[in-house]
Amino acid sequence: MTDYFAHPTAVIDQPVEIGPGTKIWHFCHVSAGASIGAGCTLGQNVFVAPNVRLGANVKVQNNVSLYEGVELEDDVFCGPSCVFTNVTNPRSQIVRKGQYSRTLVRRGASIGANATLVCGGTIGRYAFIAAGAVVTRADVPDYALMVGVPATRTGWVSRHGHTLAEVDGDGVHRCPETGWRYRETAPGVLRCLDWDEERPLASSSS
Repeated sequence: MTDYFAHPTAVIDQPVEIGPGTKIWHFCHVSAGASIGAGCTLGQNVFVAPNVRLGANVKVQNNVSLYEGVELEDDVFCGPSCVFTNVTNPRSQIVRKGQYSRTLVRRGASIGANATLVCGGTIGRYAFIAAGAVVTRADVPDYALMVGVPATRTGWVSRHGHTLAEVDGDGVHRCPETGWRYRETAPGVLRCLDWDEERPLASSSS
């Protein structure tokens, strides 16, 4: 008996850590040494490599492979068929096991369908990687909206996933859903004025 759900077609190697309430659906493969937090969902045909770490409430949609070196913090969303890499210069003839680069996706970030993340960087909190974007830069700021190939920051998004526009003369952006205020505190740095940056977002209505 377990306190998580795994479809009969899923393969779960041992030992692994899987939190309560997590759901692992058809044809998934979770490798030994992986750690998956509570309340996560792995859609159809998801692969989780050894030593990959997922926080709580992570949603991974169909056909995503999380290779060794990938870490997803709480509340991360991975859209269908998005791509992670862990070697910047792969060659079939050269074995680079043990030389994997780390990719950290911080709390609340969303990665759109078919987006690609080149390894070795950090995706900031509540950043939004648009569908089909290819992130080649080392780090993406908190709340950044990244679009295109290669991906560039075209704007900001709120914690609730809305594009932010400047609404008054003192540089304040306001979320249209919640009214929370955001301001650039330095070039390329956005901060929320109405919520503790270190406090998790309990729900979309908070």
